[in-house]
Amino acid sequence: MMKEEESDILKSIEGKYRSQKQDPDVYLEGLLWSKPITYWDYVEVDTLLSLQRPRTTLEDESVFIMYHQVNELLFKMILHEIRQIAEKDDLSPNFFAERLNRISRYFDVLSSSFEIMQHGMEKEQYLKFRTTLTPASGFQSAQYRMIEICSTDLDNLIDARFKGKLPADSDVATKIDHLYWQAAGKNYTTGERSLTLQLFEERYKQAFIDLANRYKDVNLWAKYRSLPVEVQNDKTLLQAMRHFDHTVNITWVMAHYNAARHYLMTGSETKEATGGSDWRKYMHPKYQRRIFFPGVWTDAELENWGQDQPI
Repeated sequence: MMKEEESDILKSIEGKYRSQKQDPDVYLEGLLWSKPITYWDYVEVDTLLSLQRPRTTLEDESVFIMYHQVNELLFKMILHEIRQIAEKDDLSPNFFAERLNRISRYFDVLSSSFEIMQHGMEKEQYLKFRTTLTPASGFQSAQYRMIEICSTDLDNLIDARFKGKLPADSDVATKIDHLYWQAAGKNYTTGERSLTLQLFEERYKQAFIDLANRYKDVNLWAKYRSLPVEVQNDKTLLQAMRHFDHTVNITWVMAHYNAARHYLMTGSETKEATGGSDWRKYMHPKYQRRIFFPGVWTDAELENWGQDQPI
């Protein structure tokens, strides 16, 4: 005899598919032939574990590859949270703050994970296999560039040398040509671009332009400014905005900077990044002053952005 709760479930299933003009019996019959789900199939474990293809015989190169693959998965999680905020019409301060705090936790993981980069590989091995990576560079992480584009107005990502100097009516493509990370691969005097930047832009520039146009009015900073003043002043939301901005643009950046310094500075010698950039000035927050949400900081905080971080 069918239990009452079982009958209610079947009625709900039938109602669901009838509302879609589907025959529920077909779906129920399909359950007779379906396989049970397993952890390894659901998470695609075998696929994930097959994605490491070192270019050398050095053991720590595998650590390097897997570390960056984990980063990219976390970047995807971050973009997933940002999209929810961007697409939310009735955006409450609690929803906004909770998603920002999720993102900050992901970046907390990213920041602490640089211990793997800094102390989890033999320096001698890294300095050998990194020579096979040229012209690849970490700045070619398209997902990280997407996080930046979806977080704030492009004007806040302009190279420090050009902030406030571009024409007011500059289009998205022009602004992207002057974003701070271009400094890692462009000579602004001659206009010459490194191979690293050329390959990156051939693959992703149009996608960045399209994304920037799509998020122009719904990036995190724009969504915040669209809220009523009393909501903008919500203490929980303000704290979440500040924590996110500081975590991404100082804490995580400095963790990356210190890992690079560990491997690329030996005594008085400073090696170039694989992409050929002056990584110290490119990465350090006091130079580029990347700030997603300038309106949530005091004038003094903006003036001293990154100044307390050792070079």
